[in-house]
Amino acid sequence: MLIMFFVYILESTQDNRFYIGQTADLESRIKRHNEGRNKSTKSGRPWRILYWKNFNSRSEAVKIERHLKKIKKHNLIIKFVLNNDFRGIAQSG
Repeated sequence: MLIMFFVYILESTQDNRFYIGQTADLESRIKRHNEGRNKSTKSGRPWRILYWKNFNSRSEAVKIERHLKKIKKHNLIIKFVLNNDFRGIAQSG
């Protein structure tokens, strides 16, 4: 069985800040963020998924996650994900 890994961007509905992460279980991970089980996202709840992309290996996902975390401006993060085939809440499929 092929395991997929995801890089995701969450947006806080309270203060519009982003959280970038990677996981093999996207649904469970987002649930944990919204339950307050992650120290760095506990204060921004509730979170909504803004963008995600699946990868075939964890190393590939970690590489993209690190790249995104280095980008500090929201508009540049959004530009990167739109130019790199991420899926999002405003996109179909």
